[in-house]
Parts: sequence; structure tokens; C-alpha cells
Amino acid sequence: MSRRRNRGRSINGIFLLNKPLGLSSNQALQRVKNLFDANKAGHTGSLDPLATGVLPICLGEATKFSQFLLDSDKHYLSTFTLGVSTETGDSDGAIRREQDASSVTLKKIEKGVEVFRGKIQQIPSMYSALKHNGQPLYKLARQGVVVEREARAINVFSYKILAFRPGKTAQIDVEVHVSKGTYVRSLAEDLGELLGCGAHVSALHRHIAGPFADDQTATLEELKRLRKNTEPCGLDHLLKPMDIAVADRMAVELSPIVASYFQLGQAVMSPQAFRNGQEGDIVRVFREGGDFLGVGEVMDDGKVAPKRLVVEGA
Repeated sequence: MSRRRNRGRSINGIFLLNKPLGLSSNQALQRVKNLFDANKAGHTGSLDPLATGVLPICLGEATKFSQFLLDSDKHYLSTFTLGVSTETGDSDGAIRREQDASSVTLKKIEKGVEVFRGKIQQIPSMYSALKHNGQPLYKLARQGVVVEREARAINVFSYKILAFRPGKTAQIDVEVHVSKGTYVRSLAEDLGELLGCGAHVSALHRHIAGPFADDQTATLEELKRLRKNTEPCGLDHLLKPMDIAVADRMAVELSPIVASYFQLGQAVMSPQAFRNGQEGDIVRVFREGGDFLGVGEVMDDGKVAPKRLVVEGA
């Protein structure tokens, strides 16, 4: 019986998409994958259809390093509408409750926001992609099922109020810098509950994800225009190298012979890791001459053990 072959090109790299309004992260991923004619792709942190902004998409072997981008900090610009609570915590959901927010002042908001800065516990929304017994929470929520969720430790490094528009349905524009696993809709809902008027996210834009920012991205429309006049390979200049996903990690180089053992899955000695690394550090590993081989973990004896390996020629 013949093995099923992957459709598409073997192309490796990271494309920085400015995700448009109205598409899910997976829908955007599939469009990018098709435009590049890539045989494998994965995104690095979901953005809801309501949200726009930086969505790194890993192609080919780069998917092996997507977790490092998933674990990175994120920066968002968002508008919270006060006085209206929705089922989903954003403007895509049905209105659940309306309350007059006219008595809410900027001073009250500033005092409320202070509660949610720093290291806090956050209960994830029922409309998140987290799974319960193998089922995404949002699917259970759409069936009317609510399950108990454990609070998770997050870090809100920065939470700035950019503008305040008072009224019965007041609005605030905020900028937040948060750790992985933070739900902005939960920040909005929790603030609304504290203020006693309810709130939801009515606009959301991710302008920084890990090492990537808005000004490095391209849109689907730009990709489509380029693709009209070229083959898929004509888009490859837009890809970032795979190792940029771990650019904040120490780099070590291996001689060709030592590199061959590393590629076979063996822990190898690295003078750089021995001198400058600590046990448990994750390092970028290159062959002398520049080829990225993957990432490894520094062991107590200074050796580097493979963690994620690039399959050359894949």
C-alpha cells in the first residue's frame, strides 16, 4: 500500500500576517497556506474573528518551533464597551444584560484597572479554545453547557487607559501588555463586573506578538495581489527564517561532524553552552557555516540534547 503524499510545496519559514476582521485564525491560516502552496502550516496563537493584527504563521519545518511563539508576550489595543454584557464577552455575542454606565467616571476606571495589573489569577472565558474532556470550551458554550474552569496565573505587565468616552454605554480604549494565556475579553468582563455595569470587547487589535510587530506584517490582500503575477515561490521572500521564533535564545555552533551526531538525536558537547549556558537552557543550534539545525537543551555536563530538529530537505 503506497503512502499518502503531502500536497503542496516543502517550504520552511514564518509569514507574518496582519489578520483581517471577520476571519478565524484557522481560516486565515488556510488562505495563507494555499497562496504559498505549502504542504504544512500552523499558527501561533488564535485571534477571534473580531480581532485583527499580528498572526505569525509557521510553514513546513517552522511548525516545530511555533510553541516558542505561543509562549511569548502579546500587546493589544482594545475598546471596551461598558454597560453591555454579552454571552461571549465580545460584540459577536448576543446581549445578555444592559445597565446604565453613566455614573462610571475615569477615576473609577483607573482605580478598577489597578486591580488587574501585575500577577493575577484569571478564569478563562467559556468562549475560549481551551479544552474540557477533549472538547473546546466554546463548543460546549454554544450548546448551553457551562463547566467549572480553574483560575490561571497570568501577568498583566502593562494596562493603560488611552481614552474614555462617558455615557449610558461608555467606552474606553486600552493598551495591554500581557503574558501567554491572557484573555482580553476576560479583562473586559472582570472590569465591568468590578464597576457594577458589565462590559465587553467591541474592538481588538494585536499589534505585537513576541518579537514581531505590525510594521513587519503583510495582509491577505497584498499576498493575493502578488500571487496574481507570480508562482507560489515568488512569495518566499516574505518569509522570516525559522530560527527567528527562538531569536531570544543563545546560539551555539557545532562542527560538521558534531552536528551530524546532534541531527541523529544524540546529546553533544558544546563549548559555548558549557561556558555560557545553564542546565535547562534552551539554545538555538547551528552548523558551522550558518545552517539552523533546531533547538536543544543544555544538560548539567554542558552537553546539548536535541529538543526540536529541523529535517533538512523536508
